[in-house]
Amino acid sequence: MQVSRLVPTVAIMFSLVVGLSACGEHGEPNIGKTEGDYVTTGGLQYQVQISRQLNPYDTEDRDYLIGMPKGSELRRGEQYFGIFMRAFNRSDTAARAASGYYLTDTTGKRFDPIPLDTNINRVAFKPAVLKPNDQLPLPGSLARENTTQGGLVLFRLPVTAYDSRPLTLHIEPPDGGEGAIVAIDV
Repeated sequence: MQVSRLVPTVAIMFSLVVGLSACGEHGEPNIGKTEGDYVTTGGLQYQVQISRQLNPYDTEDRDYLIGMPKGSELRRGEQYFGIFMRAFNRSDTAARAASGYYLTDTTGKRFDPIPLDTNINRVAFKPAVLKPNDQLPLPGSLARENTTQGGLVLFRLPVTAYDSRPLTLHIEPPDGGEGAIVAIDV
C-alpha cells in the first residue's frame, strides 16, 4: 500500500477503535475536575456554579449568612466559605436531591456544612424531590436568579484549610450508593 493511502487508512482504523471502545462505557461521570463540571449521583446531575469566601461585613454576603444556628459564628482564624450549586433531573422519574455534603482538603480533613434555616435563608440550597426535567434552585427563585445562580451550601473553614488545596466537595446521594465529588477552585 502506498504511503499516501496508508495514512488515511490508519487514521480511520484508529477512529473506529477509539469509538468502539467507548461503546462499552455506561453511566454518568461522578467526578468533576473543576467547578462548572456536571457530576451525577442518585439519579440527578449537580453543577457547582461558583464557590468563594464570604465576608460577614459585606452587604451582599451578610444576606447569605441569614438563618445560621447559634454557635456558627466565626472564631479566630476561620472564614465562611460558600458553594453555590444547582441540581437537575434529566430522567423520566422523580428523584430526591442530596442533602449530604462535606468538604475535604488534601490531608483528608473533613469539613461539614453549617445547616441553614431554609425558611429564612432564601438562597440556601433546599433539597427536594425533583420531577422529570425539574431543577434546583427553582427558576424564578431568589437563589436561581441572583448573581450566583445557585443554592448556597455554607461552610466555616479554618484559614489553614486553604494551605491544603484543592478542596473537594463530596455529594452523598440520599438513598445510598456511590456519591460524586467536585474539585473546588479556591
